[in-house]
Amino acid sequence: MDQSRRIGVLIGGRSPEREISLRSGEAIVAVLREQGHDAVPIYVDHDLDLGLRQERIEVAFIALHGRGADGPVQGLLESLGIPYTGSSLAAAALAADKLKSKELLRLHNLPTPAYYCHSRGLGEPVDQHGSFGFPCVVKPRAGGSGVGVSLAHDVDELESAVETALRFDDDVLIERHAGGREVQVAILEGQVLGVAEVVPERGVLDYAARYTSGRMQMIAPPRLGAERLRGVVTLALRAHHLFGCDGATRVDLMVSERGNETLLEVEPFPELTGSSLVPRLAQISGLSFADLVERILEGARLHAGRRMRERRTDSIGWGGLDRRAVGTADSH
Repeated sequence: MDQSRRIGVLIGGRSPEREISLRSGEAIVAVLREQGHDAVPIYVDHDLDLGLRQERIEVAFIALHGRGADGPVQGLLESLGIPYTGSSLAAAALAADKLKSKELLRLHNLPTPAYYCHSRGLGEPVDQHGSFGFPCVVKPRAGGSGVGVSLAHDVDELESAVETALRFDDDVLIERHAGGREVQVAILEGQVLGVAEVVPERGVLDYAARYTSGRMQMIAPPRLGAERLRGVVTLALRAHHLFGCDGATRVDLMVSERGNETLLEVEPFPELTGSSLVPRLAQISGLSFADLVERILEGARLHAGRRMRERRTDSIGWGGLDRRAVGTADSH
């Protein structure tokens, strides 16, 4: 990336994940400046178009999470002709909509837990739940970072969980809890950076587990055999390519004791704080945070109207199967 180009790091926004975006964005601005780039933070609000024009940026580094990073900002940048990092408007919007994401996965015969959608004002949750069973995971249809996510074991917990999720969205996704281990795969421009098993303290990876010290353990690489780990990576890459993601992506899966893998979510704009999974897996693979940010920046582009590039053959492309090269660490 030409260091003379002015880079605007888009941070903040008005989503419940604003605090995480601020932490990611401030770290990115700092490292870009250390690398000699002309980088400036742009705090995203309803006057974003004015801010972009006033700062006269030539490239946008998107450090938003949740609403804002789910399509609208990319659309504005496309309209202004400003290349940006990460996934396109279409990929971001599709991945952010948990209901449409699951429909797309099922359409392409990729495994994902059974689910249904509950909407505000359409009866009582327990009536719609019927014989769906417990435990189940309840989450807002939009948003990420575990905001509004709960694990319900009975009717009372279901009603409380739905009420919590409805604070963040008018639609709620109820998903059968896929027992087993949660595994997350970090991908950069179609190549796997690393894989980790995440172990939340209370059985569900909610906001508190992600961002409270000591509430989640990260084990890298996950406690899986080489062949099974290869299958998990292949499934994650298929989901990444299916959504058309670019830049840094995180794919979340559940791995059961019965030998089944199921896809939970594709996150096209994962957190880039110092304690976040993607930077930590990059570090384990030998890529410093500065190098990771530089790699993401190099991928900045406009997406509208460009031809779909030829997808490379899925490959591991990373030494993650060598357990001697990595260790175990606590994450928060």
